[in-house]
Amino acid sequence: MTSTSALALTTRDIDLKNFVDLLRHQQAHKVDVVVHSEQIRAVGTRLQLTGTSPLLSPSGVTATSGLYTPTRVCDQGLASKLGIPQQYLRRLRAEKPQLYDANVNGWLKSADRRFLLRGLHSERGGHGIARAFLSDSYRIIDNLDVLTAALEGVRQAGVQVQIDGCDLTERRMYVRVICPQVGALAPDLLRNYRSPFTGATGAENPLVFAGFVIANSETGCGAFTLIPRLVFQVCRNGMTITTDAPRHVHLGARMDEGIVRWSADTSQKNLALVTAQTRDAVATYLDVDYVRAKLNELSGLAHTVVDDPARTIESVAKKLSFTEEQQELILGHFIKGADLSAGGVMHAVTSVARTIPDADISHEMENSALRALHLAAGRR
Repeated sequence: MTSTSALALTTRDIDLKNFVDLLRHQQAHKVDVVVHSEQIRAVGTRLQLTGTSPLLSPSGVTATSGLYTPTRVCDQGLASKLGIPQQYLRRLRAEKPQLYDANVNGWLKSADRRFLLRGLHSERGGHGIARAFLSDSYRIIDNLDVLTAALEGVRQAGVQVQIDGCDLTERRMYVRVICPQVGALAPDLLRNYRSPFTGATGAENPLVFAGFVIANSETGCGAFTLIPRLVFQVCRNGMTITTDAPRHVHLGARMDEGIVRWSADTSQKNLALVTAQTRDAVATYLDVDYVRAKLNELSGLAHTVVDDPARTIESVAKKLSFTEEQQELILGHFIKGADLSAGGVMHAVTSVARTIPDADISHEMENSALRALHLAAGRR
């Protein structure tokens, strides 16, 4: 985990219990406040709030005015909302902090509008954390509430599932759900593949499980989504199918200045929708016919032979904006996988995704695996 002011902000591939504990810990320290531009000032590259109401909670009274250290995501929000180039603002933070303050304060002075600042108050009386700088029409759907509502949808669907790992970044939450009871055999797709991790063969382990990913952002970095995912038994690699994923956008009516508290009725309606969408997604994605249909689509492209792996993977990597390091890793996994086909390129992308420490990059790589298959097979 990484943390600021003793509060953990990120984690990678942990179990559900520890993940829920982390989300609850964050929930207890959240400060969400709508402020006018006149109430915000940059001081020493931190954001200073003035004249904001204190936060009342069962544990006591917490001041919301004070200094907040922006995360990288918050800086991006500042740049976007104030019309400052992101790279320029990032450079000012690192090299010219006084110019950072001058630029932010100058544009705040002329903004004359309200913003939503999502923060965390410190455990030890130090500076808080400014997690996001958003529009005052942003509708808050918190990770813990989304996860609870989504798991309730799974329960209502009556399907036994396992949690295949949980990630949290400054941008998004990812919870991978797998259903070992729902799967299909894919001997043609996996007959030549070998796990780069264990050496197990696809011919001996041809089963593909159904699953999906619960994703959400509290910081304006994407909508709540339920993304179908296939998991290959031989290597435990996962491949998401983003084209089938429904989205729930975080937009709503503009909020008045002050501490943000959704009414019980509003929160209940939002979360009821999450539960209903999850229940419907389970009925669709955790279904043998759905898995078989997707595997048939993959098999039609996967058998295309890759005559020049290095050149093919270089072309795929360029079109998918992979780094040179990622390209080299994919080629290495392709060679270890021993499947000299477009399907082998797809498997290499998904296996490399598992090794990436950054959960956002790992997730995006999984999302791109299907596109990599099409490109390796010579399709646009």
